Amino acid sequence: MNIRKALALLLVMAVWPMGYAQDIPVSYSLGENNSDRYKFSTVLSIDKASSGETVLVRTYYGGFPLKPKGHFIEVYNADMTLKSDYNYKYAGKHMVDGFVKNGQLYLLELVYDYDAQVYEYKAHQSPLDDFNFSERVLLSVPSKEVLNPLAVSKYNRKFGNGFSTATHFNDDKSAFAITVHHRKGKNEQYKIYLFGTDLTPHLKYDFSEQIVDKNYAFENIATSKDMKTLYFMGKAFFKKRRFDAKERKYQYELLKITNAGHTSQEFTDEGRFPESLKPILVDDKLVSVGFYADRKDNRYNGLAYFELHPNTLAVQTKKYNPFSKQFMDDKFGREVDATIKNLIFKDVHITPSKDIVFSAEEYFVTEGEHFDGDTRRIVDRFHYNDIVCAKLNAQGDMEWARNINKSEVTQGDAAYASYSAHGFGNDMYFFINSGENPQTIGENRILFKQGYSRNPNMFVIKIDGDGGLSYKKLIDDKEVRLPIMVSRPFVDKASDDLLFYAKRGSKKQLIRVQIGVEGSTPSK
Repeated sequence: MNIRKALALLLVMAVWPMGYAQDIPVSYSLGENNSDRYKFSTVLSIDKASSGETVLVRTYYGGFPLKPKGHFIEVYNADMTLKSDYNYKYAGKHMVDGFVKNGQLYLLELVYDYDAQVYEYKAHQSPLDDFNFSERVLLSVPSKEVLNPLAVSKYNRKFGNGFSTATHFNDDKSAFAITVHHRKGKNEQYKIYLFGTDLTPHLKYDFSEQIVDKNYAFENIATSKDMKTLYFMGKAFFKKRRFDAKERKYQYELLKITNAGHTSQEFTDEGRFPESLKPILVDDKLVSVGFYADRKDNRYNGLAYFELHPNTLAVQTKKYNPFSKQFMDDKFGREVDATIKNLIFKDVHITPSKDIVFSAEEYFVTEGEHFDGDTRRIVDRFHYNDIVCAKLNAQGDMEWARNINKSEVTQGDAAYASYSAHGFGNDMYFFINSGENPQTIGENRILFKQGYSRNPNMFVIKIDGDGGLSYKKLIDDKEVRLPIMVSRPFVDKASDDLLFYAKRGSKKQLIRVQIGVEGSTPSK
């Protein structure tokens, strides 16, 4: 490297972080640092009551090997002060989620009743002002017990174990849909249910006739405001059809389901392979956005947009927007024949002018070896890499697409990895954990690397309405000495606040991040 190039590189490394730390109106405040009796725990849910109190539910573990022992519930007031807690000494084998509605805390569980030989979705319910749990069975399905009844993998779906089920919440968490796929011999059934988060049943639909030729793995939902219509997007895997080398064994389909029946729309343009599609209701418009590939191996080439008739699902507008040169430079620099794949849809924001800004993350799983003394075992390693953010205008044309280079891998609690996002006006904000400083990787590109295990630095990244990218370190390990569960905040869209939980060992702390306000408040 000659002297001129060396000086140029030093200039980039010196100027980039400072130039990228401007004009990010985000502040934070810290709650009190509390002691905690449960060293080993994971967050099941974090939600806010109408009174303004934050309700956090953790599953705690004990014994050797570690097993769930119960659920610890914490209630914080608006100042992030711990108001009360409660030890619900019920472990549960398949706890799905938790949520707050009408002054009640609900814990949703899938449980197997050995006496009746049925799977049950059960809600554990308690008032927040006086914890006293009762149980309610939402639905039950006769079945033999299977090893893994919860269908969670999007890339390796297995339909042959006799029973599989999944739960999908809508974006504002006002409702959840449950799918149940059950097979006994040649008798195969597929049922779809929709409940409000007050546990009111809104839809029950028998989808069994449609699974004769296909298996369905749904990924995203949208619901009408009156809860009478459910839009379900997912992959339909063909069972009996023969394929040539250029075809995939599945296609994306959108279902519209009411109590009167269903309508479907297939996304099957020749030479285009949609991926990670998500249905979105924008006022009276129904659109689906996501990615597409020009070949069947999920190597994404750009962004897909479909506008559909809300009743018939007929496609009224469709657009395929190839990734821009700026995006490819963001991600790969000058690398030739590089590919983008395995994108998982994460977040969507509708701007005041009805443009759509959405983000996705590169996610995949690998196997590795772990040694305990002389014992070798195979473990799964979960990779959370680059963030893709894109903006489509109200007509479905791509305004811009940006790539945030990131590299994380974990074998443990994924709450400390990945990211969270929030839209504010025309801008998108991303919150990630990273090492002390992003790594410069040339071509005016930077890489945020894993740092949540020892260096709990939280960075905020802003992409403005024109696609301009900036970032700054928001919180460092001198201020918060606990790793932050960066991908599991409670997001209050009404106030543009995000509430994060920080936890390690016997210490815990809440952190409030407010968008649109600069400055910070020291810890209590």
